[in-house]
Amino acid sequence: MGFNCGGGVEKTMVNRLRDLEIVPHEAPVGAEVRGVDWLEPISESLAEALKQAWFDHSVLLFRGRKLSDQELLAVTELFGGSQAAKSREFYMKAGFAVGSDRVSKFPAITLISNLDDDGRPVMKNASVGSLELNWHTDNSYTEVPPAGTLLNAHILPVDGGGDTSFANQYLAYEALPDDLKEIIQDKHQCHDISRSTSGTLRPGFQPAASRDDVEGPIHPLARIHPGTGKKALYLGRQGPWPSSYILELDDAGSQEVMRRLWAHATQPKFVWTHKWALGDLLIWDNRAVMHHRTQVDPNQARVMHRALIKGEPVISAWTSPVATQ
Repeated sequence: MGFNCGGGVEKTMVNRLRDLEIVPHEAPVGAEVRGVDWLEPISESLAEALKQAWFDHSVLLFRGRKLSDQELLAVTELFGGSQAAKSREFYMKAGFAVGSDRVSKFPAITLISNLDDDGRPVMKNASVGSLELNWHTDNSYTEVPPAGTLLNAHILPVDGGGDTSFANQYLAYEALPDDLKEIIQDKHQCHDISRSTSGTLRPGFQPAASRDDVEGPIHPLARIHPGTGKKALYLGRQGPWPSSYILELDDAGSQEVMRRLWAHATQPKFVWTHKWALGDLLIWDNRAVMHHRTQVDPNQARVMHRALIKGEPVISAWTSPVATQ
């Protein structure tokens, strides 16, 4: 049996395992994949090889194909299926209709766009607009975060920013200073649900005055990847205090440790940066990397189609249970 990502009648096999080429980046993370056409059937052996490459390199780059939303969702099936973005609920509660730019007719598809309601590029819109996006892992503010993300470039600015960087969190955990690794042992972070990746408040939320006002799930500061067995730092996203605090530490201690962790985890020695071309598709593993986007030229359009890969409950790196509040 093979996967038919194009959704049409199966043809003579074009995607052959022997033609698959994995070219690792000269960087701490990522690889380019050649020899795959998503509009042709994918054999089970090729699908397994792609999944193994994803585990090995955490970020995969495929070039030259703008996929429809249905085709993008078909690709997620090779990696475990799709998952709806939590932000969809916020936009629907704020009155955005299904089928609008903010709420796709497909629950697992999100448009990452800097266009306003009239289709014009702007700095700020109801989503992330053209703003810089802080280091984060997608949807960490959910009880079961997605395992991965697919992002496909449909419209890009010319030399207008929007570069995406990835930081290897396996290496970040391994390279933790001994004292910091000891401090975070058995510690857990509250992942604030109220703020977007640009740090702005979502529709319907108010700024938190104290940690008691912060809504969001509790996750360990380090997790175990179910496919590789490796430990990785898991920081979620940055936000103004008291967003994303550590349960077991007081306010001052929490802020200091989080400051050190963010500075450590995003060092250039852990990072690879991608400059987009039309049709590029990136597939990254949210359990192993964080990512960041530079600001986009607000005078030029940038439209990306995103899908999330179905996740599993976070596997804690700690043997001790989460502390009670």
